[in-house]
Amino acid sequence: MAQAIDLTIRGGLVVDGTGSEPFEADVAVAGGRIVEIGKVAGRAREEIDASGRIVTPGFVDIHTHYDGQVTWENRLVPSSYHGVTTVVMGNCGVGFAPCRPDQHEMLIQLMEGVEDIPHPVLVEGLPWTWETYPQYLDVLASRRYDMDVCGYLPHAPLRVYVMGQRGADRAPATAGELARMARIVREALQAGAMGVSTSRTFFHRSSDGRSTPSFEAAEDELMALASALQASATGAMQLITDFDDPDQTLALLRRLVERSGRPLSVSLLEGSYGPMTLRWHDVLDWAAEATAAGLPIRAQVLSRAIGVMLGHELTLNTFYTCESYVKLAGLPFAERIRALRDPQLRGRILAESADPNPTIVLGRLAREFDHMFILGDPPDYEQPLEQSIAARARRAGVTPEELVYDLMLERDGRNNLYVTLCNYEYGSLDSSLAMMRHPGAVLGLGDGGAHCGTICDGSYPTFMLTHWVRDRTRGERLPLPQVVKWLSEDTARAVGLLDRGRIAVGCKADMNVIDLDGLHLYAPEVVHDLPAGGRRLVQRAEGYAATIVGGSIVHRDGVQTGLLPGRLVRGPQAAVAQ
Repeated sequence: MAQAIDLTIRGGLVVDGTGSEPFEADVAVAGGRIVEIGKVAGRAREEIDASGRIVTPGFVDIHTHYDGQVTWENRLVPSSYHGVTTVVMGNCGVGFAPCRPDQHEMLIQLMEGVEDIPHPVLVEGLPWTWETYPQYLDVLASRRYDMDVCGYLPHAPLRVYVMGQRGADRAPATAGELARMARIVREALQAGAMGVSTSRTFFHRSSDGRSTPSFEAAEDELMALASALQASATGAMQLITDFDDPDQTLALLRRLVERSGRPLSVSLLEGSYGPMTLRWHDVLDWAAEATAAGLPIRAQVLSRAIGVMLGHELTLNTFYTCESYVKLAGLPFAERIRALRDPQLRGRILAESADPNPTIVLGRLAREFDHMFILGDPPDYEQPLEQSIAARARRAGVTPEELVYDLMLERDGRNNLYVTLCNYEYGSLDSSLAMMRHPGAVLGLGDGGAHCGTICDGSYPTFMLTHWVRDRTRGERLPLPQVVKWLSEDTARAVGLLDRGRIAVGCKADMNVIDLDGLHLYAPEVVHDLPAGGRRLVQRAEGYAATIVGGSIVHRDGVQTGLLPGRLVRGPQAAVAQ
């Protein structure tokens, strides 16, 4: 008896995720898996006409921070707008499990500071119906989503759970505490954690200004985590670290992989301080050499500058610490904008000093006028430095502060500006291009679910297709098959999800049907849809005819269908025999 087909995608140009040339074919799905590719006979229960469109695997985003959002929300915006069908959260050593009841506030402040998720949102949104990491996963397993979710065990909560206040104060762990950490890692891996994540950067601070508990953790502590991975023979390690001494840092990473025998990925950005480095070429070469020697290490890179948004509705703007501006904070938004239009108040604010808030590491960017831009709509993420606020102000004969003040009052006070934090030292995305092409790299760092009022880079899959494949004018473009491979098969394999990321018989039926010619990325916008009325930046797209998770259509022409087939993925997944 022939197998009943649940869904057939007909006549699309299949870009299968392997890097091979596209080919026209039908794709049939049954039981959540791809069962046939070619000319599919007979009718399915549901059909999609994909003629004139491309059919890709669902995109796998390996660097997100939906750890809180997955406990109160079913739709993982903004990632679900951009063809993402699987996310990995728990990155950078921050999260909400394990956690004792008296540690809730500490972890909320840490997430607020590191990932800019507002305190009231987390207080109201988190149900705290768990203590251990396996219990946290059980909560997620009971919920349904518009994509699959999986996560790392984060080092900061683990350290505080085992060591209490001493862990938060970054005291050295005792031998007994290291043994307890290792045991909890093994239990988490057995329950379905993807591995362990940690942070070693001074950039990551709690909202009270304190460094993340894992910052500068001793090597024996990191080795205890690595040994737990080795004993479990599963999982990976993810980290962000400062590159103050790149050679010493890389040697440590190599020792961790030698101990664990498991894959490791490290965040890599172009810049001159902290987790950024102008020696990124060396890091990529080193990672590729280590992998060739049997030590799987990849550098996670982003396809554009990490850009911080500035505006009156957002966490930061050029005047956010000026005395007269701070006094307006309690006013409703419309009243605040009316007040800011007063010429006398404008003069006072422009004359006042603006010292960056030391608890907000990104605060210094509020006056980086040489790398600040009018982003526009559609957004232009690769503008020449001649279009910066500093250059525009010089041409207009005004100060950058005056220009910014007036610009931010446009669009009823909702005109946001964009300042590049990294990957834009020289005013182009050529560094990002070189990073992405390097064999030591894997795409990541979109930070979906985080930086609600500062950064909106979870849209990078759509940016890859629009800017790098179709629209770029300031240099080379990239071939479609290569970009799709980077977004799907390569990211899936980097975290051990071998059952997805390709359009092949036996693979999980996660796919996108995309009108590539009509694909459009909108500018980031502010919405107030988080718990406690919290605001976040989201970025929408147009041109995704369908996004499919496990054979169910979750988005059709940009509209949610109401289906929630996404589930918790417990640990790495083996490839399915064809």
